[in-house]
Amino acid sequence: MVWETLRSNPRKHDKRPYVLLNSAMSVDGKIATVGGESRLSSPADLKRVHAIRASVDGIMVGIGTVLVDDPKLTVKFVRGPNPTRVIVDSRARTPPTANVVISARQVPTIIAVTSRAPLKRVSALERAGANVLVCGNGSKVSLPILLGRLQRMGIKKILLEGGGTLNWSMVSRGYVDEVTVAISPKILGGARAKTLADGEGVARIRDAVRLRYIGAKKYGTDIVVRYGLLT
Repeated sequence: MVWETLRSNPRKHDKRPYVLLNSAMSVDGKIATVGGESRLSSPADLKRVHAIRASVDGIMVGIGTVLVDDPKLTVKFVRGPNPTRVIVDSRARTPPTANVVISARQVPTIIAVTSRAPLKRVSALERAGANVLVCGNGSKVSLPILLGRLQRMGIKKILLEGGGTLNWSMVSRGYVDEVTVAISPKILGGARAKTLADGEGVARIRDAVRLRYIGAKKYGTDIVVRYGLLT
């Protein structure tokens, strides 16, 4: 599958990159088990995802994903360049032993923090080769500041592979242009299991983030559904 960017408001992307949220989830909407296991995609779907990775400028995840999964966030199964890795990590909790850090001199790695992040942790990440960006003075990374800086750095397309918290923060603020979901034929259950979008959520249906259907295709045992966001 070759990912083609949807047509969208060009003015919007003068200020931030184009963002595709991609996730695999069970039939009951879980992206991980209560124990934290999240490998849901079929081999065919994994190849699709890595083809997208090879076609974008950046891949973004939150610190929760790094701490639980310790991903490499590189391209496998297909030929293509590795995208710049972007870790949203307000307090610089990314371990120096994490895969994204120990390979930071081979694959460009950005770690977005706030001014409240401990300097000792920031310095350790920078010594390892990571590019630490201070994005805001609050308790959480300012997404508008981060996205604006990424745009100016030449990162025009981002694949968002976040957990439920980062996904909701991005979607609810209008920073996502499309959503692609691979539905795995499994039911995981668990009231505490992570879903595609967690965070605060909405209290009323009328306040939901609205999508428009684009298409669906089967990859191995998974059904991949693609949506654009209504603005």
